[in-house]
Amino acid sequence: MKPEILNRIALRHRLLSRMTLGFVAGALTVLTFPPFSLLLLVPVAYSALFVGLRDLSFGRAFLVGWAFGLGQFGFGIWWIAESFYVEAERFGTMAIPAVAGLSAGLAIFPAIAAALFAEIARRGAMGSLLACLLFATSWTVAEWLRGHVLTGFPWNLAGYALVDYAALRQTAAWVGSYGLSFLTVFVAVLPGAAAMASGRQRLTVSLMALAGIATMWAVGTLRLQSDAQQPPGVDLRIVQGNIPQEEKWAPENREATFARYLELSTRRGDFDVLLWPETAFPDFLDEDTEARDRIAAALTDGRVLLTGVPDRVPSEDGTRYFNTVQAFDETGEILTGYAKHHLVPFGEYVPFRGWLPIERLTAGLGDFTPGPGPRTLALPGVPLVAVAICYEIIFPSHVVDDLFRPDWIFNATNDAWFGTSIGPEQHLASARMRAVEEGLPVIRAANTGISVVIDANGEIVARLDTGETGIINASLPSARPPTLYASFGDWMLLALILASWSWAMAANATARYRHMRKTVMQRCG
Repeated sequence: MKPEILNRIALRHRLLSRMTLGFVAGALTVLTFPPFSLLLLVPVAYSALFVGLRDLSFGRAFLVGWAFGLGQFGFGIWWIAESFYVEAERFGTMAIPAVAGLSAGLAIFPAIAAALFAEIARRGAMGSLLACLLFATSWTVAEWLRGHVLTGFPWNLAGYALVDYAALRQTAAWVGSYGLSFLTVFVAVLPGAAAMASGRQRLTVSLMALAGIATMWAVGTLRLQSDAQQPPGVDLRIVQGNIPQEEKWAPENREATFARYLELSTRRGDFDVLLWPETAFPDFLDEDTEARDRIAAALTDGRVLLTGVPDRVPSEDGTRYFNTVQAFDETGEILTGYAKHHLVPFGEYVPFRGWLPIERLTAGLGDFTPGPGPRTLALPGVPLVAVAICYEIIFPSHVVDDLFRPDWIFNATNDAWFGTSIGPEQHLASARMRAVEEGLPVIRAANTGISVVIDANGEIVARLDTGETGIINASLPSARPPTLYASFGDWMLLALILASWSWAMAANATARYRHMRKTVMQRCG
């Protein structure tokens, strides 16, 4: 066989091996996120990709990165398939193709990161630390793009591997979740760089990995020990009705669903604010006087209800539908409300509806209309509150009104679509990161779980797990002063990347100068 043919076969075999390594490494990242949170797998997964990209062309690196992403998302978001089986007769056959297609599309972002890194690294020789910084920067740019392109899907960001580690997640208060991803990936690939280095450089890179972990832990520990503001003295009651998704919208179940929420809400105990989850009332509550009268009977002594409900408004173009949270007082009247602004594609609306003959997965008369954006609600006797409905809580810096800072965040959600899968745990991880980023407690009311009280450090204070029916009675945790990330958003990410590169370039130039000076002195001596 001709040498060029053998060489071509060897190259293809090498690419296939690298893609297989990438796929396995991507799948391992799923175990780094909640509910598993296996921290030791973080350097294993990202270092494997880092090493696997060495000496590859742009196109081959893209394929290896795509294989990594396919493993990461294929195993990481498989639970989305469960939503198709809620109405299996209509959507069941679409489950596997839809999740496979979504995973393949999302895998393009790790592929972009891998190709960008490989191309720049191949064009110019650089030391181990600069290579690690380049990889972390490329990864973070791709994650940021994934969080913004086509409305965005910032799910399972690399930094969420630290969610269950109290001190390590606190860095997000300064640089946000994307910045935490940058630091996580940078530290995670240092062992890979050390494995490829030799001599003194291997020791330097190894020590850098330990220093990075120690610094993040120390800074986070100091933040945890600092004092928060005084608690506001407000008592909450979160109601988790635990209504299966396939039963929730059936007309014959409406009364039973409403009765369950009322029964749980009126159990013995004191509270100031009553919290029901997303679309807890499966109808248009503002149009139902009898239902509002029954709610008013449960809101004695100046209590307030915040509940998720659908809403509709007539317009010149026909009726517009909104996914909202509305506030009611003891008279049963609406005090104020918030309309969800970041809608779920194919769940709450169909993108490019004129071109795509696809039905929505959720019941309803038409697509939802997005609200105007983040909003702070002022309620009598209640600290200022921001509202994020379900999916909205996954978006860093898009939950709070920057001009009117609230004292807490209410996350009304419904994860019943995803059963007892890992999906609700991953969703909860995002809510915990929003608490750290904003320095605000997040109160989460979920239809079937997981309902929680999260303090301003991202710690879970009280919890009702998936599949449980019940209530949480808890005091509203205190807020912290505005974090740097709350004040400057993703500009802090840019500042972190620029500062890291400035430091690394200066350190690299100093090392090269010392080496050159030593060489000159040896020659002259």
